[in-house]
Amino acid sequence: AYKRFSELLPKEERENACSARVPKSQILTLPELRANPFQHRICHVFSTSETRDDSMSFEDFLDMLSVFSDSATSDVKSHYAFRIFDFDDDGTLDRKDLEQLVNCLTGQGEESRLSSAEMEQLIQNILEESDIDKDGTINLSEFQHVVSRSPDFARCAGLQR
Repeated sequence: AYKRFSELLPKEERENACSARVPKSQILTLPELRANPFQHRICHVFSTSETRDDSMSFEDFLDMLSVFSDSATSDVKSHYAFRIFDFDDDGTLDRKDLEQLVNCLTGQGEESRLSSAEMEQLIQNILEESDIDKDGTINLSEFQHVVSRSPDFARCAGLQR
């Protein structure tokens, strides 16, 4: 992991990789993220950058790799997936988050974008299936409950290599 992290840095900074931060643009070149529709959110969630530039320290990088590893528990994977899908970082998945989630998965192109009616129906179905307390949002425990019933979650969510 240290070797992979240091290789993302310019040659002159590699000696001090432990104290360096890799820019988001370099993190996005990783094969695990290159084609992931949530790549920007992943960088945002794992970055501890005080400047909010989504750069990563070696520790941030290790945290990210550990969640992507096969040995991470489904609880850990679902916790981070929830944070990645919570686009406005408010601790719940509301209609806006769900719409952004669907758009990331289907793509933004004209041919793949859902109509307003299709989007509304899909979000309604998701909420009916997941919103146990019927408050119009999905909280972490509701999300983890749904995930626990889906054995393919980690693979489908892109949280496995």
